[in-house]
Amino acid sequence: QYSPESVAGADGEIDPTEITLPGCSCGSSSCAGPECPCLRRGQNYSGAGLRLAELQEQRFSRPVFECGSLCQCGEGCQNRLVQRGLQLRLQVFRTPRKGWGVRALEPVPRGRFVCEYAGEVLGFAEARRRIQAQTPQDPNYIIAVREHLHDGRVMETFVDPTHIGNVGRFLNHSCEPNLFMVPVRVDSMVPKLALFAAVDISAGEELSYDYSGRFHNAPATGREHKPLEEENSLRKPCYCGSRTCASFLPWDSSLFSTP
Repeated sequence: QYSPESVAGADGEIDPTEITLPGCSCGSSSCAGPECPCLRRGQNYSGAGLRLAELQEQRFSRPVFECGSLCQCGEGCQNRLVQRGLQLRLQVFRTPRKGWGVRALEPVPRGRFVCEYAGEVLGFAEARRRIQAQTPQDPNYIIAVREHLHDGRVMETFVDPTHIGNVGRFLNHSCEPNLFMVPVRVDSMVPKLALFAAVDISAGEELSYDYSGRFHNAPATGREHKPLEEENSLRKPCYCGSRTCASFLPWDSSLFSTP
């Protein structure tokens, strides 16, 4: 079932559409600078994307909060981007070795928002149950995003587009990707998993991101678990073809472990 944005999962534990964040009272057509509480919370946009130079200069990423439903600014506010959804012409196509893939039918400049990775938002228990029910032959679309807060806490978001999702579910992994994922919050603390162009992308080029989250992150923030020898049978081979290919798709054993 196609859904342009994430929905509450079958466990009903998390509703990503619930409005829990307060809005700004800017009252202008487009919010600006430190006067807007939404913009003060974190990273700001530049045109149709992120300011990548700022991201690379910082040791840690700043969060992204868009103006939302309770904000008094206009629909054309520069701080409303991911919530507008897909604006590019993308095509799902059959790749030689990786099954389905996605390519852009137009050039995509560096920093531009491409699409959301949408699906059912699950709690940890349901995500683990679904993962453990899979066989090695089953495709796995469940993504676990961990955000490391300055005070040591870790916020986890699990999204499964297996049955309900959007074009993002067809994006392949690459060890040298041209997209990277950023959690973007609009009306609630449940983030939208937004994919942005890491480089200038040509029309017709396949789009990919690093499933492990290593890309655009400091090495210490990666929480990918080193697999045990007996777990290698569950790992899927990587066919990205990059110079630095790790031979296997990224692996995180935390959802396979028993409580």
